[in-house]
Amino acid sequence: MATASTTTSLPTTMKAIIISSFGPPENLVIRDDVPLPTPTPGTALIRIRAFGVNHAEMHMRRGEWAESVPISGIECVGTVAACPGGEFAVGTPVASVMGGLGRTVPGSYAQYTVARVDNIVPLSDIETKTETSPGKEEGRAAAAAAVGGGVPPPPTLPWADLAALPESYCTAWTCLFRNLALERGHRLLIRGATSAFGRAAVNLAVEAGAVVTGTTRSEAKFADLRALGAADAVLEGPGLPGRLRESGKGDKFDRVLELVGNSTIVESLTLVKRDGRVCLAGWLGGLDPIKEFNPLLQMASGVHLNFFGSFVFGTDEFPLSDVPLGRIVRAVAEGKFDAKPFKVFKFDEIQEAHRYMEDGRARGKMVVVVDEE
Repeated sequence: MATASTTTSLPTTMKAIIISSFGPPENLVIRDDVPLPTPTPGTALIRIRAFGVNHAEMHMRRGEWAESVPISGIECVGTVAACPGGEFAVGTPVASVMGGLGRTVPGSYAQYTVARVDNIVPLSDIETKTETSPGKEEGRAAAAAAVGGGVPPPPTLPWADLAALPESYCTAWTCLFRNLALERGHRLLIRGATSAFGRAAVNLAVEAGAVVTGTTRSEAKFADLRALGAADAVLEGPGLPGRLRESGKGDKFDRVLELVGNSTIVESLTLVKRDGRVCLAGWLGGLDPIKEFNPLLQMASGVHLNFFGSFVFGTDEFPLSDVPLGRIVRAVAEGKFDAKPFKVFKFDEIQEAHRYMEDGRARGKMVVVVDEE
């Protein structure tokens, strides 16, 4: 384990973006007198350098999410500022994902946040687990031992680039290789493939040897998908199964990653072959519930449907240490994955970032840089 460290140079207050009341982007306001959060054993204080902007935060801002707190934000990258239990050395470059951030505890739209150590992973180039998948404590101990128990080396990417990775890639990796059990040669359909989540899934699936077809709402984005390595791109919209048949692309898929959501999930169940799997993990089409679903009439026999929500990261069933984020960071740094953020905003441009998201102007991950240093 890393050695516990303390520091006396921490401020007493910080800047944070507050949801003043549920509503439009203008309700995101910056305050500079927010008390600095205090870490307790089992948590760490993170000095946030940058964070990703996610659809979940748009729904939280509108009051459409089941849980939310005034300081939104479900992910971040930065450095450990304090860690009472000593799981991470002060100064360690880390990412944090979920664990209640923005939902039940103050999130990442701030200069600092407190996160559970089970929802923090180092961003160094070292691996934090072996092929035998040790437990969470063993993984953190291995990481510390690999660098002599001190601070891991800094990552090789700018903070803005790193901020584009945690939520999208951790979630995509888990959906593909845990829930969908994706294997080389599988035919995979990704609905909503030009979203930040979808692009991460395309990168990971292509690297794994899957034959990927991606859907998008704009033909202008077909080239983006092919550039990522997708074998085919099709227009997202009503009647997709029929259009696939008419175009000669009607063979059923082995796997479907459903990111459009409840509005298309029943249709997606018709697109997989026997023993095929469908994973519902996104709601690009909105949060309205499925209006009618009768498995007897609308679901083929032998098809497997499952769901993944990243709020389970950090639990015993879905430890964040299971995700090879260090390897993903290296792959991005080496140019193997195209994971550059679509647009980088400054801290005081958070309202504009939400307008981009709300208007559907984003073509990939958007991030906010907190500290320019």
